Amino acid sequence: MSLAAVGLLTTALFVTHLTAQLPAGMWSDRYGSRAVALGACIAAMAGNLILLQEADYGLATVGRLVVGLGSGAGFVAGFDLVRAGGGGTVLQGAFGGATMAGGGLALMILPALTDATSWRAPYWTALALALVATLPVYAAGGLRPVGRAARGVLRDRSLLPVGVLHAATFGLAVIAGNWVVTLLERDGASPGTAGVLGGLVLLAGILTRPLGGALARRAGPARRQLVGGSLVAASAGAILLAASGPLWVAGIGSLALGLAAGLPFAAIFDAAQRIRPDAPGAAIALVNACGVLTILIGTPLAGLAFDVPGEGAVAFAVIGALVATSLLALPRARL
Repeated sequence: MSLAAVGLLTTALFVTHLTAQLPAGMWSDRYGSRAVALGACIAAMAGNLILLQEADYGLATVGRLVVGLGSGAGFVAGFDLVRAGGGGTVLQGAFGGATMAGGGLALMILPALTDATSWRAPYWTALALALVATLPVYAAGGLRPVGRAARGVLRDRSLLPVGVLHAATFGLAVIAGNWVVTLLERDGASPGTAGVLGGLVLLAGILTRPLGGALARRAGPARRQLVGGSLVAASAGAILLAASGPLWVAGIGSLALGLAAGLPFAAIFDAAQRIRPDAPGAAIALVNACGVLTILIGTPLAGLAFDVPGEGAVAFAVIGALVATSLLALPRARL
């Protein structure tokens, strides 16, 4: 299978992941996030069961579309379960870190499983994780839904600045993380070294989301400083990577991007819930959709930059500029 075909499978997952978010948020508000989360787990299991069938591209596409529905609805409903259960910003940050940990877990365990299960290794592990996830979701009974569909969330302009901040601190950082290994290899780094430095984006984000949640318990100017500092760090990190300097400089840039993706997470989503307490699930969905849409559009566009002079550095320069520009949304965001 060509890399282009693999890329289309990833796109298929992200399309349904994105489109599932707002309906999942609205249904969580009206019917309860527990029911939506259980449905998401079932969708993830069904999609991976399809993917475990014979290596047929059509079936694989259908499977990825179904998995995307589960992952998109699962993020929103899972986050809302934490909120409904009384979880503050620390637990919300921990949930955010857990959602990123799947990628790191896959990098650790899939190579060892591939010899025994061939190409089916990622689908067996994803199926097992989805099955395990149903246990705490099923146990989360007695959580009452808000009871409103809140269709007006889409027209609520007060959520837009918060969505812009999430797109900058999460979406643009993920785009950079997707291409940083390729950039470093073209700059002469070995695949192993480039992988380690690129992994800093993922690792730092996992570790700092709970830390950011702890810092976000302080209201007012402290939250604004946390988000603003993260934007500055992300912009500087992307520019350092675009400069194609020594590897230690690239390491600092990768670390800055990872920190920026993690620290503001809980503050941003807590703000979304406080802006729309009548529809917290839909507000979470809308803000996260801004980040996912940024990734969906920006990742292939950044890849095109590797075919022009500069071999990808221009993409990181643009990312740095866009993150810096998003600082304009900070004064308008009700953090």
